[in-house]
Amino acid sequence: MNILTGNDLATGDVIWWTGEGWSIHVDDAVDVGDKGAEIAQAETAARRVNEAYVVDAEKDENGVRPAHIKERIRALGPTVRLDLSLKPADPTAGNWVI
Repeated sequence: MNILTGNDLATGDVIWWTGEGWSIHVDDAVDVGDKGAEIAQAETAARRVNEAYVVDAEKDENGVRPAHIKERIRALGPTVRLDLSLKPADPTAGNWVI
């Protein structure tokens, strides 16, 4: 399965081609077959997406999952627990107790 991804021009969000437009949800992605490069070029030229490209993926009972770890992270989020990560708006970020 080949799916198409890129970034939203206005927000920078990772987006996925649905066959009719773009979604922030990877599970909405459709197989573009061998038309991925053609769709990516047209969508990039129309300024609906930034740097669209084709990604190998698999679809199973859990939904659509990109094959490469980089794309899985882009699709599904961080690889660490969010409660352990620093938050830029947190006034205590960086105040370590040793």
